[in-house]
Amino acid sequence: MKKTETIPRLESVLFYVMEKTIKSYRQFAQRNLNSLKRDLTIDQWLVLKTLYDNPKLTQREIAERVFKDHASITRMIDLLVNKGFLERSLNPKDRRRYALELTSMGKMAQQESIPIIMENRATALKGLTTEEVETLRHLLQRITDNCHHTHQKTKQS
Repeated sequence: MKKTETIPRLESVLFYVMEKTIKSYRQFAQRNLNSLKRDLTIDQWLVLKTLYDNPKLTQREIAERVFKDHASITRMIDLLVNKGFLERSLNPKDRRRYALELTSMGKMAQQESIPIIMENRATALKGLTTEEVETLRHLLQRITDNCHHTHQKTKQS
């Protein structure tokens, strides 16, 4: 009889724990962001922050920075335009593209969210030393790089 490999319990799998951690943080952060009564999700805030920091980005570049596919970022931008946080206009240099700009309401929502975002991060990292946070960041980046490099090799083959 063929022996099958035993798969560990999910709770002991690092990637399961990472996903659980991310989901817990996002739920916690969203509850706190909701206190502003701005009807803004964490992902929508990330789009506003990305555009605030990099006002000339294209929709594709925004999608890459916030880890969203084209359809998701299109829906998100449409919502942000409809809510009055973003303004979309034809790009004068390339009429096939749109220029995106934060409205004054979008800038205000992004800026007034910062104390909540910073408090969320501080609460989540409470009890961790600066060295532990840097080690964790380094290890997670190494995992990301491993996955990215493997994906690149597979695409080239």
